[in-house]
Amino acid sequence: MLHILLAEDDTVMREYLTRALSRSGYRVTAVHCGTAALPHLENERFDLLLTDIVMPEMDGIELAQRAATIVPDLRVMFITGFAAVTLKAGQAMPNARVLSKPFHLRDLVMEVDRLFATESADGAI
Repeated sequence: MLHILLAEDDTVMREYLTRALSRSGYRVTAVHCGTAALPHLENERFDLLLTDIVMPEMDGIELAQRAATIVPDLRVMFITGFAAVTLKAGQAMPNARVLSKPFHLRDLVMEVDRLFATESADGAI
């Protein structure tokens, strides 16, 4: 089972995303901020970091950059409601995917499925 680390500061959004991804067959570890994600990255194996960009303490871009030093092959997907931040994310992490809010939970699951389907087709998984 593929394991996703979800970092989202909005409690309701975090619960919805966790529920949708879990129902789709993913194992999800959810945290409320980037700093809470770091110990998980150091002690567990994840296939995807799914993170909001705008969060207190540590934004998602910094989290993704720090995650890349801990787990170099970790896939990253950003979620954000800010168009300008989307550009910054693309520059900072060019291989990351960005999903803009608002989105339907079905769209998120399809993007995650697509990410892993692409990797499976390439033989990465």
